[in-house]
Amino acid sequence: MAVVAPSSSAPVERYCPPAPASADMIDWPRDFGTRFTVFVDTEEEFDWDAPLGRETHGVSAIAALPDAHRRFADRGVPLTYMVDYPIATDARAIDILRANLADGVSAVGTQLHPWVNPPFDEALNPANSYAGNLPEATEAAKIDALTDAIATAFGTRPVAYRAGRYGIGPNTLRLLAARGYRLDSSMRSRYSYVQDGGPDFGGIGNHAFRVGSMIEVPLTTVHTGRARAGGTRLYRLLGAVPKGRGLFARAGLLSRVALTPEDMPVKDALEAVAVAVGEGLRLLNFAFHSPSVAPGFTPYVRDAADLRRFHAWWDAVLSDLARRGVRVASLEEIITAARSSGSGGRPV
Repeated sequence: MAVVAPSSSAPVERYCPPAPASADMIDWPRDFGTRFTVFVDTEEEFDWDAPLGRETHGVSAIAALPDAHRRFADRGVPLTYMVDYPIATDARAIDILRANLADGVSAVGTQLHPWVNPPFDEALNPANSYAGNLPEATEAAKIDALTDAIATAFGTRPVAYRAGRYGIGPNTLRLLAARGYRLDSSMRSRYSYVQDGGPDFGGIGNHAFRVGSMIEVPLTTVHTGRARAGGTRLYRLLGAVPKGRGLFARAGLLSRVALTPEDMPVKDALEAVAVAVGEGLRLLNFAFHSPSVAPGFTPYVRDAADLRRFHAWWDAVLSDLARRGVRVASLEEIITAARSSGSGGRPV
């Protein structure tokens, strides 16, 4: 995803959320079991290789969403649609999502892409594409505009949030809690976006935790391979060695696998699920971008063959989860279970 050249403004200090204390880890109720959930970053399509712009986007890919929803529904999997401003203000997109939400178990949440979300008080540059880098008042105003748009479109105020580009900042969770949000899923565990001005999640693992009244459910990222005990520290050290990460991955020593069909081979995903479940992770968080359900709108699904692989990925992963007894959890079930849970869960 390209962004425009940086402005001459002073650099933004990177945001590095600290590892949660053990007392803040969510200890899921015993009857919750081991579960998984699927978030859909429901957004406009744009050229991922071009600079971000206020107007250079469309919403035509949303037309393919009903078929994708049906595929998940046929397997009993509800989806949580994290909707951004261009989608929440487009009549056709609203109608499509309303029909999907009529299943009674899928849900709508919020996804903030600041470059297409009013008010437009900020410069368009790499740092400002991460909403958490914006001045607090600007971030708050954008959250308010999007929250109101979603409430108007769907008749309910959203309680789940994701920052586009995983761009959470030091003020975000407090702003969300003050607006009635209950759950955030902006943190992509074990990833860093510092080179582009974004946050560093090196201290964040996969276990859900509390920040005040907010529930944080990180996107699941698993280290696999014989050297996986080295974790994020070893993976980052390998990044400084020419071809180091590739060599370790091909040798079966260490790979970093996010639970998404986008650029993650199904074989790697199945291994990651096995590792996560084996290490005691109680909630696996999967995600994908809505434009990936149609060819030609993301770099992950360029043509019909890629789309077939996308659907085959889900068929294999969902079958594997069922075989392991890992059941799906809706957004409502996650929030309810977290409210009734204790603290001090084991970090994963």
